[in-house]
Amino acid sequence: MEKSVPLLMTTLFAITISILSLLNTAHSFDGGGTNPKPQPTLCDELILPAGYPCSEYVVQTTDGFLLGLQRVSSSVRIKNGEERGPPVLLLHGLFMAGDAWFLNTPEQSLGFILADHGFDVWVGNVRGTRWSHGHISLSVKNKNFWDWSWQELALYDLAEMINYINSVTNSKLFVVGHSQGTIISFAAFTRPEIVEKVEAAALLSPISYLDHASAPLVKRMVKMHLDEIIATMGVHQLNFKSEWGTSLLVSLCDTRLSCSDMLSSITGKNCCFNESRVAYYLEQEPHPSSSKNLNHLFQMIRKGTFSKYDYGKLKNLIEYGKFKPPKFDLSRIPKSLPLWMAYGGNDALADTDDFQHTLKELPSKPEVVYLENYGHIDFILSLQAKQDLYDPIISFFKSMGKLSSI
Repeated sequence: MEKSVPLLMTTLFAITISILSLLNTAHSFDGGGTNPKPQPTLCDELILPAGYPCSEYVVQTTDGFLLGLQRVSSSVRIKNGEERGPPVLLLHGLFMAGDAWFLNTPEQSLGFILADHGFDVWVGNVRGTRWSHGHISLSVKNKNFWDWSWQELALYDLAEMINYINSVTNSKLFVVGHSQGTIISFAAFTRPEIVEKVEAAALLSPISYLDHASAPLVKRMVKMHLDEIIATMGVHQLNFKSEWGTSLLVSLCDTRLSCSDMLSSITGKNCCFNESRVAYYLEQEPHPSSSKNLNHLFQMIRKGTFSKYDYGKLKNLIEYGKFKPPKFDLSRIPKSLPLWMAYGGNDALADTDDFQHTLKELPSKPEVVYLENYGHIDFILSLQAKQDLYDPIISFFKSMGKLSSI
């Protein structure tokens, strides 16, 4: 215990230096000004080069954010004059974006596999990610641009994506989520006006509770109240591809938590992804998020709740009309909504105890797949995911009886 105190102080000092360095270059975050120059689109970057037709869409949320949506098809089916199948929306995890579903080969990536099976694939990108398009009035350098958590991702971003796809296709849609994509799905599905447009959902590493998360690096950051330190120091955007972000992660490592195994310290030991492609994955990941989002996630870990953002008693009273933030009640998810879920024995974020807690609160009995060796990242990057996960997901969707033409 005596050794841990100076270690904690040293780590806090290193973090403070990293954040002060960030604040010395604050123009990258909160100084106002114009948005960055247009970047290549996700269609251009990963999907069209693989030979799949891809279209870009921009969806505006009710609070003014401009979200990127991509629509992916099979070129073979288009050439054969076949109609599009039912729509399916893919929802990425924290510090990721829509590219997560296309990082392996077409034979191994869920986005491509679904298109090959005739689905009308829509790729979601939440606010703040590089494939979305900013805000109607706020610059990404304005702190108000980053004043959101997964609560807004569920009730604004996901709600608008579902509304838009439903209006374009005139059809209910399937939803596939991973990690944060499952958090926002659970929250959104408690709202009748959102869930009524959803045919069924497949959730990978499903999360609604986080109090048993065992990832060493995450536990260290929670214990240090790193989220609160960052917020107090006026940092609103979290971008771990920046120099300060890399330095911040390195400062959290010591001899007991090897930086050479950084991924496992966050996600749990992953069994099956191709480590030789890590450099390629890091060309796309991670994407930015907000410090408020991290704070909300850490609140879930500390409090053991699945609730709206906790501002403190006084502001909660102003925002919610009560001292405590309202819970997202999983029992409000319709029993009639078909759910398919997969979780892993090595997943240090979507813990098995927390998953069982989720199951107990759901009114329905989802189809469940347990993969003992899977860590958190295996669910989107495993070389075995097609047979372990994606083929069963497709079978589940086809069992809904909407795919007679596929």
